[in-house]
Amino acid sequence: MPQAAIPGHIQSKMVDVKGSRMHYLESGAGEPIVFLHGNPTSSYLWRNVIPYLDAKGRCIAVDCIGMGRSEKPDIDYRLVDHIAYIDAFLEALGVAACALVAHDWGVVIGLHLAERYPERVRAIAFMEGHIHPIARWDDFDADARAMFEQLRAPDLGQKMVIEDNFFIEIILPAGTRRALAPEEMDAYRTPYRDQRARKPLLRWVNEIPIEGQPADVHAIISANQAYLAASEIPKLLLYARPGAVIGAEELAWCTRRCRNLTAVDCGDGIHFLPEDQPGAIGQAVARWLDAIG
Repeated sequence: MPQAAIPGHIQSKMVDVKGSRMHYLESGAGEPIVFLHGNPTSSYLWRNVIPYLDAKGRCIAVDCIGMGRSEKPDIDYRLVDHIAYIDAFLEALGVAACALVAHDWGVVIGLHLAERYPERVRAIAFMEGHIHPIARWDDFDADARAMFEQLRAPDLGQKMVIEDNFFIEIILPAGTRRALAPEEMDAYRTPYRDQRARKPLLRWVNEIPIEGQPADVHAIISANQAYLAASEIPKLLLYARPGAVIGAEELAWCTRRCRNLTAVDCGDGIHFLPEDQPGAIGQAVARWLDAIG
């Protein structure tokens, strides 16, 4: 059973980035391996994956700005804001080149980084992230469409996410196959006990590109999709059954269209795969890094 506490050898650190302080976990030495999370998690998501990889390099798991233990400046928390802060974070830590391990929105951020700066990303492992825009609302099943329409409705979304902490209290447990321990739930709740701290969580759900909107996010994810298919960078797709964001259709597209891709079935899981399958993920990434040198 995964443990609630972060393993003692993993250090908790802060760094100044764009006038705010960003938190990250660090362990190991050598070539950097950077871990990117999504909504509504933090570097804590990777606590049980890092021990499989800190013999392979300098593991760095960052809290996106406004999330986890990173500071919460008064910004819009749009995708482009997170991208700018991650760019600056890597510069602040002196990370000139790295391998990426990414989940959820971290996949979008990581692919965009690799697409813009191919010399800075030598390989990318990804799971449960948006790899294509959603063409139509009708592409959702009825339950998912109803939920996302509610979350994106101004008044109702505000109540669900800001007042009721929907992403932590409902989405996180629903997207994890095992039952998270009370201590684990508390670790995820802690950054968002103040309602004002939940602004990034609400912004994320409105960034999902549906029917071309928001246009800038649609453009970024479209470019990422083209990059996935055309680039020669080593790629590792980690998937689970049944999955949530990456299901059978996305898996088929990746294995058919993406160059230099290795796909690994991590077993049973929904969305928050590092909570359900940390060993399978860590071991698969370690083998893949060895294979690509």
